[in-house]
Amino acid sequence: MSGRRPFIALALAAAVLALGACGGAPAGTTAQTADGTLKWGWSLPTTWDPVTSSAGNDVNALSLVYGSITRLDDKGTPIPGLATAWKYGAGGKEITFTLRPGLTFSDGSPLDAEAVRKSILRGRDEKDSLIASQLHSVADVKVAGPQEFTVLLTQPDYQIPYLFAGKTGMVVSPKAFEADSKGVSAKPVGAGPFTLVQLVPNDHATLRRNPSYYDVANIHLAGFEVKAIPEPATVVAGLQSGQYDVATIPPSQIDAAKAAGLKVDVIPSLTVRVLDVNSGIPPFDNPKVTEALKYAVDRKALLDTSQFGIGEVNVQPFPKGHVGYDPSLEGLYPHDPAKARQLLAEAGYPNGVDVPLTTATPEGLPEQVQEQLKEAGIRTTIKLIAPAQHTQLVYVQHNVALAPDGFVGRESPLQALSVVYGPEGLMNPGRTTPKALLQQFEKVRTTPIDDPAYAEAVRKATAIGVRELPNVWLFSTPRIFARNPKVSELPRGIAVQRFDGVRIAAP
Repeated sequence: MSGRRPFIALALAAAVLALGACGGAPAGTTAQTADGTLKWGWSLPTTWDPVTSSAGNDVNALSLVYGSITRLDDKGTPIPGLATAWKYGAGGKEITFTLRPGLTFSDGSPLDAEAVRKSILRGRDEKDSLIASQLHSVADVKVAGPQEFTVLLTQPDYQIPYLFAGKTGMVVSPKAFEADSKGVSAKPVGAGPFTLVQLVPNDHATLRRNPSYYDVANIHLAGFEVKAIPEPATVVAGLQSGQYDVATIPPSQIDAAKAAGLKVDVIPSLTVRVLDVNSGIPPFDNPKVTEALKYAVDRKALLDTSQFGIGEVNVQPFPKGHVGYDPSLEGLYPHDPAKARQLLAEAGYPNGVDVPLTTATPEGLPEQVQEQLKEAGIRTTIKLIAPAQHTQLVYVQHNVALAPDGFVGRESPLQALSVVYGPEGLMNPGRTTPKALLQQFEKVRTTPIDDPAYAEAVRKATAIGVRELPNVWLFSTPRIFARNPKVSELPRGIAVQRFDGVRIAAP
């Protein structure tokens, strides 16, 4: 799956699942008075098991119940999480982590180095694991003591601290998965800021504050409720009625939210809108035709119309300020229908081309893209499919030529580049990767992230992909939340929406 937000949650039993949660305050600590329960209008994850999660956007909800080995700061740089420090050795083929002392899971079992070892190897070896590909270079995990473990690698890989900041580094209680591995999908046991206590499939999840969380002093909410979001047009009313305290809204609802007295947070994210292009299907097997696409779209007009101008025009998979963003690419593909038609003629299509434009939601962006491409001689017929078919048709069967999509970036820049440009990348349905890009991937992997040459290596890989692969990047989009004024401003992490420090004022 490309990582776009799932609009259809995992189909589970219709009954309410009541989940027993345990775990008291750490020894020697004093219970704190917490604020009330925050109701978050978002989307329920496809599963509560990070190993089998099938959507990149799941990481936001999963971060409520799981602690990860590392975290990313607001700029996307790895910082301490469950581990306070890490150090590479053996030329980048091993990395030793030091855990915080006294960690426990929400079920009361110890979160020590042995538990982390089992959790990592489960992610690598579990039959249905969807994070196994990110752990393929992990040969073993060696435990040196309760707080120290070393990840042994088959090849140098300096991206591990990035990878361990997301689902790949979320530590699941071995006590839970050894007893019932599949049961973790509905009964998660982690060491995050909250514990899941009740789940109503496709509707909401109720969580309560985890007193054993290592940074519990910065978690002011007594409870948390993740509520599946309804139609965008009804969100503002839901916030006014108290159905939600915080909810994601589309740009079209910003003015209405402000007029209703709500606060609006616009938070930079790793999400970029894109046209997926299959270079294995004619006429897109001709590089000049795919290049014509890049000149045919008017990104600014698309941003202004579909996003009400909220976001930034972008021709690459990373947002401004990210280590992988290459400033030299700005303005690379200006809107130029005449140049697009010239490229089509050079490709042997002087009279233009006819192609299907496959989408599950024809209104809005797809219709605008259709009109813009027509001006450049690329005549499209919108082919409507069910939302549930998108991943299967585009990324599994690889039989869709052109489709609008959204890419939710990954914690690791190399992982993100591999998803969109790698030979097995989900968003590279044509399955072609230039040799020069594969060589640059290796350079990124083998360069320490604190090396001055690292940023240059990542940006060069970005530039090769943008210039030589068919993906048509359109614009970056932020996360947009409307909130009741009693809720304090939300943290602005670029990768994951966290709620550390968030408070609800007393009525």
